[in-house]
Parts: sequence; C-alpha cells; structure tokens
Amino acid sequence: MNSPFNRPIRVLVAKVGLDGHDRGARIIATTLRDAGMEVIYTGLRQTPEMVVNTALQEDVDAIGISILSGAHMTVFPKIINLMKEKGMDEVLVTGGGIIPQDDRKALNTIGVGELFPPGTKTSDIVNYITQWVHQHRNF
Repeated sequence: MNSPFNRPIRVLVAKVGLDGHDRGARIIATTLRDAGMEVIYTGLRQTPEMVVNTALQEDVDAIGISILSGAHMTVFPKIINLMKEKGMDEVLVTGGGIIPQDDRKALNTIGVGELFPPGTKTSDIVNYITQWVHQHRNF
C-alpha cells in the first residue's frame, strides 16, 4: 500500500453542465494517466455538487474541469464555494476550454488555478499539476 508520501497524484477530470464535447477531457485524462497520475474521469453532464462530492470521496489532489459551454463564470465559483464549505482547501482546481483571458484572471482571483486554452501543450498541463501538488501537498 502506498503511503501519502509516495502515492501517485490523484486527479479528477470532469465535464460540468450540458456541454457534450468531451474529446479534450478524455485526451487530458489519458495524458495525465500516462504521466503516472491516478485519474478519475466522471464523464459528461456533471453538476458542481457531483464533482466536489466525488473529489472528496476519491481524496484527489486536483480537479480539472473541461468547459466549452460558456458557463465558466458560474461553474468555477460554485465549485470553489462548495470546496470551501467542505474544507477542501488543499485541492487544486484547474481546467481548460473556451475561457476569455479576462475571465481567466477573474477566476484566478477567487482561487482557481491555471486555466488552459485550446492548443495548450499537454506537457504544460502535466508539469503544472505536478509542480502545484508537490508544492502544496500537506504531509
């Protein structure tokens, strides 16, 4: 059994809302898995509550939200608020999709981590999650 000191990084990848385009989320999930992370992919049409509850149950280090629907200014704040209510202060919330730069900055100010636009190198996402978790994992 792995101790918390050497266990793989655990990441939940989710699609929130009615957006049915999950190709990017599946590519990211596969990339993270291939990089040695444990990945929980929730699939399509998740609610913020479902995402946070699954993240809590699965004891993840990071949550990655793929969003193309334009609902990012609703979805991310709801997830952040639910996480605060559940004391999940040491879990990274990151994601990607069609999110304008000004909205990315606004979401960063409420606690959302880096948000990756389409075309981002998958290695950049792997490196970001790995570095963030190693800097913030509380032993």
